Amino acid sequence: MKDEVNIFWFRRDLRLQDNAALYHALQAGKPVLPVFIFDSQILGRLENKKDARVEFIYSTIRLLKEKLQSLYSDLEVIYGEPMDVFRGLTEKFRIGKVFANEDYEPYARERDEGIRKLLKAKNIGWETFKDQVIFSRDEVLKPDGKPYTVFTPYSKKWKSLLYAGRESAVKHFPSEKLSEHYFRCKPGPLLPLESFGFLPAGLKFPPATVQDTLIQRYDLQRDFPGRDATSHLGVHLRFGTLSIRNLVADVMDKSAVFLNELIWRDFYQMILWHFPQVGQGRAFRPEYEQIAWRNNEKEFARWCEGRTGYPLVDAGMRQLEQTGFMHNRIRMVTASFLSKHLLIDWRWGEAWFAEKLLDFELASNNGGWQWAAGCGCDAAPYFRIFNPALQQKKFDPQGAYIKRWLPDLEELDYPVPIVEHVQARERAIKVYKEALQARL
Repeated sequence: MKDEVNIFWFRRDLRLQDNAALYHALQAGKPVLPVFIFDSQILGRLENKKDARVEFIYSTIRLLKEKLQSLYSDLEVIYGEPMDVFRGLTEKFRIGKVFANEDYEPYARERDEGIRKLLKAKNIGWETFKDQVIFSRDEVLKPDGKPYTVFTPYSKKWKSLLYAGRESAVKHFPSEKLSEHYFRCKPGPLLPLESFGFLPAGLKFPPATVQDTLIQRYDLQRDFPGRDATSHLGVHLRFGTLSIRNLVADVMDKSAVFLNELIWRDFYQMILWHFPQVGQGRAFRPEYEQIAWRNNEKEFARWCEGRTGYPLVDAGMRQLEQTGFMHNRIRMVTASFLSKHLLIDWRWGEAWFAEKLLDFELASNNGGWQWAAGCGCDAAPYFRIFNPALQQKKFDPQGAYIKRWLPDLEELDYPVPIVEHVQARERAIKVYKEALQARL
């Protein structure tokens, strides 16, 4: 006789507390079997077998498994393609429903639709819930029902909804209080990370907490990369080890600037849902597809290695390589430098960040790169081009950031600038202008 269960599928919500879909699963009347899938389709595309994100997920999964085992349950951890995994689960258990939290990425939408159809054919329910954002894809719309494509009016509407419906917008889902509803089973081992084809990356992971003093001073210090004045919570929001509702509830009355950064997350998730082409390698503004990129591979390599001869750019690229993190202002400077100064397709840089960033998230990474390249929604005009030297003078005047990540700056072999700023700026404006005029 098969055991009768409901399944909760962990994806980008790796926590037992304040988890919307998990809460609803635990209230649905059947014992809940938690499942996590190491998706072979995703892992198979990762060339770096010391990917820190896989290690982060694995270490988090291990902690979840240990906690569930202490509750006389377990976490079923399976490697494979989701469709195959669920076919196997339907043969092993009598499943009433599968519960999961929403994911707006194009691959996830296609995957989930396939799973829904598979389950429906077997008379198994499928329910999804909002969890990774405060307002989902259709909750913040213009009066005519269309999605916003400019951030400022979106953020005003977002904040009006937040403060008007404070309790519902950041409602806590106390899944942590329903532990008696987990499926009781014997504990099973967690296979080593190596069995999934990966090795430890050895990077340090930031804690999922932020000090009140940092939040309160965020607007004054966040732009200075030499100071430890940002939250480093990106990886926890990306993989759901931290509840976005808890974080917003904590900061909404403390820092408007910090809250604004969280609104950008919702904005880009909304854009990705309504305009999925941006997540599939296309510019939000199609007129920018005509740009005659130079795409010099040697110059791209120097950018990746942090050897452009521009200290602020190079320091940022070294920080990224060594830590899996880059300060947000430096992300803007390095992205602008690649797409404008070097005229290298922004998609090359987007892919590099996607490989290296510990907090990589498709919607925000794509949105940031298209913003820097001028081809995204609400992007700066193409003729606004960051001057790395002026950015350095303004935001790292004492050179604290550069000295930390660029210790070879004073050495004889530090490269001369790969391009001259004024000439590169003029070249970029000319190329962009010609591409846009060609569309007229």
